[in-house]
Amino acid sequence: MTLFGDEHVARYQQTDGAEGYTWNNGTTILLLTTTGRKTGAKRTTPLIYRDWDDKQLIVASKGGADAPPAWFLNLQDDPEVQVQIKGDKFTARARVATEDEKPAMWTHMTDVWPDYDQYQKRTDREIPIVVLEHA
Repeated sequence: MTLFGDEHVARYQQTDGAEGYTWNNGTTILLLTTTGRKTGAKRTTPLIYRDWDDKQLIVASKGGADAPPAWFLNLQDDPEVQVQIKGDKFTARARVATEDEKPAMWTHMTDVWPDYDQYQKRTDREIPIVVLEHA
């Protein structure tokens, strides 16, 4: 079963990740909830993630589009986010990986989703790695 978008979020939340945690090609998914920078509304997005020490990494790729994803713009305005991994829900602070951190983190993420390299080739925008640190 391939879930996507709002249906993915709903099934994940209803089942505490029993449905929706494992996704295409064995990747793992977290739910990221940001606050809309214009509306103030809460927005939840399913994203591929990987653990990095006691943090989680996500990639603001939007498939290589020239504009970053809305969730990334939202967290730039308000870096306090809500995260759900399976049944574990917590508050995190989001930040962009530094230039020194990014190469190793990028490789860590492309190990599970090699398409990120193709997404980067599609755009002149530097696709950021976002680090989620438990608040």
